[in-house]
Amino acid sequence: MNTKFVLNGGESMKYAIETNNLVKIYDNNFKAVDNLNLYVENKSIGGILGPNGAGKTTTIKMLTCLIPKTSGEAKVAGFDVSKEPDEVRNRIGMVPQLVSLYKDLTVRENVELCADFYNVDPTIKDKKIDDLLELVDIKYAQDKYVKQLSGGMQQKTSVVASLVHSPDILFLDEPTVGLDPTTKRVLWDLMVDLNDEGRTIILCSHDMYEVDKICDNINIIDTGKVVASDTPQGLKDQLLHNMEENNNLIRESILKLEEEGLEENKERINGLKSSLTDESEKVTVMLSNINEDMINALEDLKVVNEVKHLGNARLNISLKRSETSVNDVITTILANGGNIASIKTNDPTLEDVFVAITAKSRKAIKDGN
Repeated sequence: MNTKFVLNGGESMKYAIETNNLVKIYDNNFKAVDNLNLYVENKSIGGILGPNGAGKTTTIKMLTCLIPKTSGEAKVAGFDVSKEPDEVRNRIGMVPQLVSLYKDLTVRENVELCADFYNVDPTIKDKKIDDLLELVDIKYAQDKYVKQLSGGMQQKTSVVASLVHSPDILFLDEPTVGLDPTTKRVLWDLMVDLNDEGRTIILCSHDMYEVDKICDNINIIDTGKVVASDTPQGLKDQLLHNMEENNNLIRESILKLEEEGLEENKERINGLKSSLTDESEKVTVMLSNINEDMINALEDLKVVNEVKHLGNARLNISLKRSETSVNDVITTILANGGNIASIKTNDPTLEDVFVAITAKSRKAIKDGN
């Protein structure tokens, strides 16, 4: 199985996907992709997020050599998509959102057709197909017609067909839409397994949980540009940092207006105060042996704003956000005889990040920046 990228000089590649100022303008002068700079590291799982109309699909079509670029550069597996499209095609597989299989052929016949298209060596073709069918656990259905399969089984067949020529990079576009939770998890595990074998996985999805769970790095595209790129946790941490910075700026403005002491500033001050974002960290703790001494000890902590005892076994605690606040709460509960069953914080989700970043991007465009 070909799983190692090598540059012409023999040097291992850093990026499986690399674009520089990539542009796509359609015939009606609509600029779908606008100086896109996208990087996905070799042998990683890279997520691509974006609202509808952001340019994701157009970007993927250019990277998979389905449509030409207008300008800029794009390299896939080290090959230029415009100058070396055949080299690119030989190194990529594609699992589209809408299954593109021949419904009147069997599972195996569809995969054999793809193998023949890619000129897979006939002496190893049958074994390779057998191995892939077993890998995705669909060999038992190899003689069924595609039209007889469930959506999940059809998507598994698409994965086998996309892997039959041993691509280095696998693109998946909304691969789990409409699938039940169990089948989703099977495909998630498969993506991780394929990545462990050395393949680069490019996942385009609107399922924030899916992207957060399996991706090493995420690129958020909006209005044809990459507007954010980091690890899932890095994006969440950046959102918290931005909230804190924004609140500090608002507080500085409030302080200046209050120091002026003018009556006409009161309305502005109230407006600014209402725009402050809640920076407190909410923690829900499920535990046994809740007692009054424990609650009093928690309320005495400097990092605690409020403690609410809900039901027989739940505490909702509001904290001043810090590196040690949650640890201080846990230590205090244990010191007062509590047995913690679970603890949950309200850290930002990837959906929170997505909404904040795309809203900021579109506001900048509206304001002409």
